[in-house]
Amino acid sequence: MDLEIINIASNTDNNRNIKGRTHYSKLKNPLCGDELQIDLIIKNNKIVDFGYHGKSCIFCQASASLLSKISINNQKDKINSLCDEAKFYFDENIEIEEKKWVLLKKLFKKKNISRKECILLPFNTLKKIVSK
Repeated sequence: MDLEIINIASNTDNNRNIKGRTHYSKLKNPLCGDELQIDLIIKNNKIVDFGYHGKSCIFCQASASLLSKISINNQKDKINSLCDEAKFYFDENIEIEEKKWVLLKKLFKKKNISRKECILLPFNTLKKIVSK
């Protein structure tokens, strides 16, 4: 187990319910059983608060933690694009180049390809909200 993944997952600042949420989404990974719910407060198409919770593995927790950090104070359409692009970081070996997404390089590595669905669960869950 990669110590860096454990350290990322241990940052649980946004692992919480949000009272007064304006949007939420919940998904389950059919392959492993991970479940994740994302609660958001969106104002003027901007994500102003992000909470996540559920029963999931360390890879999913680390991904949700990083995604929550980079989503807060970002426009909904930019996060929607990021969610679309996330799967390509594994599938087509596309490099993460935007500075604001560089934190994701810690997860999107070839050695984590077997945990791809776990890592992408938060992105898929968030996509259900920001694509509307």
